[in-house]
Amino acid sequence: MAHAIRFHETGGPDVLRREQVTVGDPGPGEVRVRHEAVGLNFADTYFRTGLYPAPLPAGLGVEAAGVVEAVGAGVTHVGAGDRVAYTGSPLGAYSTERVMPADSLIRLPDAIDSETAAAMTMRGLTAAYLLRRIRPLEAGDTILLHAAAGGVGLIVCQWAKLLGLTVIGTVSTEEKAELARAHGCDHTVLYRREDLAARVGELTDGQGVPLVLDSIGKDTVDASMASLRRRGLLVCFGTSSGVPPLDAMQLAVHGSLFVTRPALADYIAEPAERDALAAELFDHVAAGRIAIRVNQRYALDDAVAAHRALEAGRTTGSSVLIP
Repeated sequence: MAHAIRFHETGGPDVLRREQVTVGDPGPGEVRVRHEAVGLNFADTYFRTGLYPAPLPAGLGVEAAGVVEAVGAGVTHVGAGDRVAYTGSPLGAYSTERVMPADSLIRLPDAIDSETAAAMTMRGLTAAYLLRRIRPLEAGDTILLHAAAGGVGLIVCQWAKLLGLTVIGTVSTEEKAELARAHGCDHTVLYRREDLAARVGELTDGQGVPLVLDSIGKDTVDASMASLRRRGLLVCFGTSSGVPPLDAMQLAVHGSLFVTRPALADYIAEPAERDALAAELFDHVAAGRIAIRVNQRYALDDAVAAHRALEAGRTTGSSVLIP
């Protein structure tokens, strides 16, 4: 029997349960995938707590990599034996195997193993759209990146250097600051101890930055706005500290700012655009220009401990669950 991590009520990590599940044959447009590694993402906690509603009982997880075991009628872009990854699919990645829509799958190049793929597909595609689709950026621009030592942050730091950008990254500890700098972050700020906006002002000759990438939310939104230059863009792509209360008048007060709350799903909804972003990401990783650090590995059955570590801020880089 296959097994999966599921929850029957929303709440803390302890609501997660290991259950046996029956995985049948794929129907039209579906595939059965055997997982080799599952991505652990902070967004998973939003479903578990109910911030992102899901019909209960529910599986968990939207990212994994593995091998196609069977395909249903009408599936032509992947076949049995193909190595694949996916992100943004229906909940249920926390499992040993599953049947799922074939359209979600991205074929993996030989140079990228399953752990790396599970650790980077969501984070890497997020980094890709943040740097390549949100706003035109030119070599020499300076950006402010929150959580620079996180899974998305470490990829953004490396990719930004390939684009000739200067990165000011916020971190919570000296250890994380060192990690971010090792991945290309030019300047680090301990945002819980330092005046972030003042520090950004010092580093930009009082001009501020044109772009802030903020995955923290409520705890950083004020400093983020204060760090932007006139007509700058605040990208709230995560809410690890809660949803930020945004007052439209403050956008005017801080210099006619723009703000967006994007979702990865809207940047990979079209297969052609998803495949273009994935190809660029995979090329950088396969060539060694971007390194993916899998810094935490947990057994799938240890999902409760993994969620506790994630919410306590004890993780760096990327984490995976091994079925």
